[in-house]
Amino acid sequence: MPQPYSNPSPISGGKNSDAATLERLRKLSNLLDNAIPIPGTSLSIGLDAILGLLPAGGDLLGGVLSAYIVFASARLGLPKETLVRMVLNIVFDTVVGTVPMLGDLFDVAWKANTKNMELLEGHLKYPQPSKKADRLFVILLLAGLILFVIAVAVLSATLIGAIVRLIAGR
Repeated sequence: MPQPYSNPSPISGGKNSDAATLERLRKLSNLLDNAIPIPGTSLSIGLDAILGLLPAGGDLLGGVLSAYIVFASARLGLPKETLVRMVLNIVFDTVVGTVPMLGDLFDVAWKANTKNMELLEGHLKYPQPSKKADRLFVILLLAGLILFVIAVAVLSATLIGAIVRLIAGR
């Protein structure tokens, strides 16, 4: 049976620093996914859903904030496979989030940051015997994620501009 997480990470500065990082990530995840309860329901939304209402730029900012959770998770020693799963959660959230109305409803149900925190905490509680992701892999993974989010934001802004021009008859 795997042992609970107890070894300090050589990168992050030790167990106390890891605990502070984990608490910071929990707060960020909650802010992004669950900070605002919807009255009369058991549902909540976060800043990510609100940012998603802003065309293009909201998706970009939400993606960058979500990428920070992946970055910090890499510093805490997560393996490549788990980091890739985390990035795929963000990619899925970003792609569906760009669809008007459906994306906003989707943000209430699909909480990429909460899912990513569950992956992180699961790994820290019961680490699997796998190799920590190396620095180059993390840099390439995060650069790819940020470029993807930027591309989606640019595409979204371009489509919105085209629709506005079409409606305006230009």
